[in-house]
Amino acid sequence: MQYILIADDNEDITDILSTYAEKEGLTPVVAYDGEEAFHLFQKHKPVVVLLDVMMPKEDGYEVCRKIRSSSNVPIILITARGEDFERIMGLDIGADDYIVKPFSPSEVMARVRAILRRMTPAQTLEATGNTLTVGNLFINLDEYSLSIGGAKVTLTKKEIETMWTLACNPNKVFTRDNLLDSLWGFDYFGDSRTVDSHIKRLRAKLDKLDHPEWAIKTIWGVGYKFEIEGI
Repeated sequence: MQYILIADDNEDITDILSTYAEKEGLTPVVAYDGEEAFHLFQKHKPVVVLLDVMMPKEDGYEVCRKIRSSSNVPIILITARGEDFERIMGLDIGADDYIVKPFSPSEVMARVRAILRRMTPAQTLEATGNTLTVGNLFINLDEYSLSIGGAKVTLTKKEIETMWTLACNPNKVFTRDNLLDSLWGFDYFGDSRTVDSHIKRLRAKLDKLDHPEWAIKTIWGVGYKFEIEGI
């Protein structure tokens, strides 16, 4: 299931955008103020976000900044004002697109489709030096830290290294022997059950937080892979 977050304090707008989103096969999650929008973003991890700029409690710009601190999810800002400086500010803080009211719901969905088409593996996975971002996952190999949606997950050194190895190679299948060799070393005298037990403990920790965009998948009889949703 792929969620789309629609945040606007105008119920007529959220209703019509929700209807059109459902036709695209997306499940709408609706917020009517900025605080609720960020809460629902953290809860549902949508694949795309539509943010009205002028909302109660927190405006769209502030919500955009918060989301960008932990995620590269596509964000489209919606506003009743179309001044150039506002568009530029929105893009500068991390928005991917900008739509001015009044708008055609069909056009909004066309923009959504275009953005999702552009989310290729290279764009979904962002690696810089010893840091890696995949959706709501962030790994810092220098600090041996991992977070999901901004929430830190306490892992062992070997668990961090396992996640780094898998996540840097999305959809590549690693055999148990591959993982034993690369993570434990050729001189390790254990067997493949070591890998299975290790992955089981790792999943148990990761699955305490929602991560619908990615998962560690078991390839029965072979090994494991890091799978990114929709790729």
